[in-house]
Amino acid sequence: MATTVAPPPSVHAYEEDNSRGNAIGAWLKGQYALYILVALLLVATVTRGSIFWGGTNLTNLLLQMSIIGVVVLAELIVVLTGGIDISVGSALGLAAVIAAGLFQGPSVLLALVVAVVIGGIIGAVNGWLVAFRGLEPFIVTLGMLALARGLVYAYGNGIPINPDAASSFAKLGQTTIIGIPVLAIIWLAMVVLVAFLLYRTVWGRRVYAIGSNIEAARSSGIPVKTTLWSVYILAGLLVGLGGWIFLSRFASGTSTAGNLLELEAIAAVVIGGARLSGGYGKVFGAVVGTIIFAVIANLLSLLNVSTFLQDAFRGALILVAVTLATVQFSRKRKAATTPAAK
Repeated sequence: MATTVAPPPSVHAYEEDNSRGNAIGAWLKGQYALYILVALLLVATVTRGSIFWGGTNLTNLLLQMSIIGVVVLAELIVVLTGGIDISVGSALGLAAVIAAGLFQGPSVLLALVVAVVIGGIIGAVNGWLVAFRGLEPFIVTLGMLALARGLVYAYGNGIPINPDAASSFAKLGQTTIIGIPVLAIIWLAMVVLVAFLLYRTVWGRRVYAIGSNIEAARSSGIPVKTTLWSVYILAGLLVGLGGWIFLSRFASGTSTAGNLLELEAIAAVVIGGARLSGGYGKVFGAVVGTIIFAVIANLLSLLNVSTFLQDAFRGALILVAVTLATVQFSRKRKAATTPAAK
C-alpha cells in the first residue's frame, strides 16, 4: 500500500514564523505599561473584587476614562512632534464653563459646538505661537494655562455654572448602549479617529517625521509650520470635546474642572511609551496609560485612601514610568548603534 508523505514546509515558512515570533517577543518586551495595568487589575481583584468588577463601578470607571482619555489623545499628538501642552486641563475647564454658561446653556448640541470652538481657538493660538513665531511650546502653553484658568475663575466667580439643560446633560451622561456609556463610546471613537490619522494618512507620517528630526523633515519638503499648527488645533478640538464630556457627566461647569489634568495626561502618554523628545509613541500605549490612571484613582477611592496619598501614588507611578521608558529607549539606541560599530 503506497503512502503519501507531505512535503516539508518551505524555508520561507520557517523564516516567516521565526520573524513573527521575534516581532511578538520584541513587542511584549516593551509593553511595561500593559504589565503595570495587569498588576493593578490583579490587586483590584484581590482587594475589592466584587465591588471593582461590579456594573456600577465599571460604568463610573468608563466615564472617568472618557474625560481624561480625549485629553491624553490631544497630548499624544503634540508630544509626537516633540512639543508639550500643559494648558490642556485649564483649556478643558474653560470650554466646560463657557459651554455651560453661554446663553444659559439651553441645549446639549449648542454646548458641544461652543466647547469645541473654545478648544479649537485655544489650540490655534498655541499652535500659531509655536509654529509661526518659533516660541517654546512649554512657555506658550504655560502662559495659556494661567490665562485659561484665570478666565475660568473670572467667568463663574468660583461658583459652579448650571446650564438650563442640566437635566438633558445628566440624562446623556447616564445613557448607555449595550451597557457601555455613550460618553465612553465617544472617547473610543476619537481613539479610532486619531489612530487612523496617525497611521493611515500623510498628515500622520508628517507628524512622526517632525518629531524625529524637524530639520530633516523641513529639508524633505514637509510643510512643518502648517503641520505643527494643525496638530495644536486638533489637540484643542479634542480638549474642547473633553470639556463637553465633563459637562455632560456632571451637568455643571465648575471652576476646578480639569484642574491638574495636564499632569495626568502627560504622565499617561509617558507611561504609554511615548518619547517626550518626539517621534515615537502609539495610540495603544496612550489608551493603556489612560486606563492605568483611571484604575489607580478608582481603586484608591475604593480602598478609602486619602487624597494626599493618592497624589503620592500617582507621582511614584510617574517616576517608575519615566525610569522604565528611559531604560527602554537606551536599549533601543544601543541596539541600533551596535551593528554600526561592528
